[in-house]
Amino acid sequence: MKIEWIRCPICDNKTRSKVREDTVLKNYPLYCPKCKQESLIEASNLQITVIREPDAKTQSR
Repeated sequence: MKIEWIRCPICDNKTRSKVREDTVLKNYPLYCPKCKQESLIEASNLQITVIREPDAKTQSR
């Protein structure tokens, strides 16, 4: 069974989370202790995908 650290998509450092080959994550909030950013990810078969959230629209009057 292969196990890998999840790397931060912003600074590419290791986070505190690991995934195995059979791990499936959906809408997982990944926090990086180094850059202090949070990213929403999905993972399956050791492939990590960053989920881009739509930007908030400004309210017009």
